[in-house]
Amino acid sequence: MWQQLSLRGRVNLLLAVVLALGLAINVGRQVADAGPRVRAEDQSVIHLAREFIDTIVAGLNEAPDPETRLNQIVHDLNRLRHVSISRQGVAGEGPVEIDRANNAEEGRSPPAWFVALIHPEKTMVTVPISIRGKPGALLITSHPDDEIAEIWDGIVTQLLIGSCVALALFLITSFVVGRALAPISALSQAITKIESGSYDTRVKVEGSPELAAICEKVNHLAAALGAAVGDKQRLAERVVSLQDVERKEIARELHDEFGPYLFALKAHAGALTKIADASEPNLAGLRKHGRAIVEQIDALQQSNRRVLERLRPVGLAELGLRQALGALLRLWGETHPGVVVEAAISPDLGETGETVDLTIYRTVQEALTNVFRHANATHVNVSVEPAGLAAAGNGARVRVSDDGCGLKADHRLGLGLTGMRERILALGGSLTVASGGSGVTVEALIPRQVSRQAA
Repeated sequence: MWQQLSLRGRVNLLLAVVLALGLAINVGRQVADAGPRVRAEDQSVIHLAREFIDTIVAGLNEAPDPETRLNQIVHDLNRLRHVSISRQGVAGEGPVEIDRANNAEEGRSPPAWFVALIHPEKTMVTVPISIRGKPGALLITSHPDDEIAEIWDGIVTQLLIGSCVALALFLITSFVVGRALAPISALSQAITKIESGSYDTRVKVEGSPELAAICEKVNHLAAALGAAVGDKQRLAERVVSLQDVERKEIARELHDEFGPYLFALKAHAGALTKIADASEPNLAGLRKHGRAIVEQIDALQQSNRRVLERLRPVGLAELGLRQALGALLRLWGETHPGVVVEAAISPDLGETGETVDLTIYRTVQEALTNVFRHANATHVNVSVEPAGLAAAGNGARVRVSDDGCGLKADHRLGLGLTGMRERILALGGSLTVASGGSGVTVEALIPRQVSRQAA
């Protein structure tokens, strides 16, 4: 049951239990003190009544009519609230009972169990007297009914007043707690809306400082989630756009690179056919066209290798990152012999996983493509080394720098490096492009752990 109660219900229930327990303890304390209080009152009243009788009876023999005077004294003493006086017989006569006046107020009678609990027995004391030589006695009997009634009235009053105070305190506290916990309901509704995709939902900042801070955090979370979803959508659109651009680039390379070579091969093959159909074979022409075909096939193979490298690095999974990067650098060195390419791939890099290896390879490939196409550089330096990343453990640091013409102040990154930056950001890393006027440095930090999970 406790687990099913709301926070407000738990606070209210706990408060009600505490108030009821406090009221019960207070009433119980009064009930426990009632017995000693009544007994002390009995003893005090009996003692005072006995001293009073002793004082009055001492001068009784001097009265003209002692018997009448004694009866009048007994009658007057019975008007007291807590005791009754009865005269016992004189000189062998039976006891004379004098009724005690009933001073108890109507409606104040306590229940029988309460009377039995605090004062089960009455106290009776006999006071001997002598009237002109005749022995006698007065019987003093305690009657704590009024005292018990007063105690009971006090308990009932305390119970009523305490209940009213407890009820008022409970209602006030319940109202205050309800107002204090009101933002929780708004927070729950807001979180439900955010969960359903309404990231523009905001919660009114109110309540206690703790709840106000939670409201601000929820608003910040909603804004962050909205921004993240927006970035995700833009990234998805960017990926689709980059795929289209990549397809166009591959189509252009196939048209510009393969088309001329295929046309030349077709022309040389036609020439060979004509020479073969001639009456006299032309050996010099055969050799000429044969060498041309071999040259065209070699160039075609290089173009084919570059296209395959763009689609999927050859040997990356089979040979490893170091060998694949070495093959890439040799290919660029062969096609651009006037540019010095230096590489430093640290052997301490260790196993990074297929996703990290592919990202490192693509970063180097894209940076070198920009260098050889636009930089007019004579020297390129490539380094791949371990890098400690606090966010995701050890990772890789990739740096490609050249001594080319650099970037203009208003230069914007091309689609290739933009795509690489978004790919690295998705893995939890970063990519920066810096230019000091002469030369460009591309540096990427790629986490290892995130990349392994992504792989």
